[in-house]
Amino acid sequence: MQDSCCCDKDTPIIACDHATLGYDNQTVIPDISFQIFPGDYVSIVGENGSGKSTLMKTMLGLIKPIKGEIKINCQKGSGCIGYLPQMSEMQRDFPATVREVVMTGLLNRKGWWPFFSKREKQQAAHVMERLRIEDLAGRSYRELSGGQQQRVLLARSLLAAHEILMLDEPVTGLDPAAAAELYETLRTLNREDGMTIIMVTHDINSAVVNSSKILHVSGETVFFGTTAQYMASEEAKLFFPDDV
Repeated sequence: MQDSCCCDKDTPIIACDHATLGYDNQTVIPDISFQIFPGDYVSIVGENGSGKSTLMKTMLGLIKPIKGEIKINCQKGSGCIGYLPQMSEMQRDFPATVREVVMTGLLNRKGWWPFFSKREKQQAAHVMERLRIEDLAGRSYRELSGGQQQRVLLARSLLAAHEILMLDEPVTGLDPAAAAELYETLRTLNREDGMTIIMVTHDINSAVVNSSKILHVSGETVFFGTTAQYMASEEAKLFFPDDV
């Protein structure tokens, strides 16, 4: 994580204004608007096929909105956003040491210069210590448990970012203990370090416990508000029919 801040604290880090999202002019989410501010912890929830990953990819700039716009209040190339995608089998079998995997988080800012400076190596060491994986630095990544691998990938994402951490189903494939540990780490990063967390998740119970805001997408229906407001909404009844 870097020490500098490139985002105006009084301005939304991400602002979506009446955007229609989808692929090849096929609408997935119509007319969605929301604002995410520094320090928010936002969980994106909804049923399978509702467009959660489409929304995440659009916020990352991997997909353009069909209509409207999503503005990111970060300087391009500043190292503002770190992204942790869903883990693939190829990622699980990556042939490198933990330290090498973590260091790849800096590659987008290296340009043509392929060597890491002393300061960059110190930053990587700090992030590994922060996530309690410093003792794994020389280990082969492919030999680690699923929970350990996910912490390594999270460290790589944190090394790339200092404002926003975006995660797509980060606990998929993890056992309950590893998932709980990952959620604890995210809470600490958000509440103590001020990192903005934006996470796509199917784990609605953990979402309402950990998040400050919920973004629920379901066909043409979109809810965005605080967790308390969400629990009082009609949308929450899809997941909590007996509690709302």
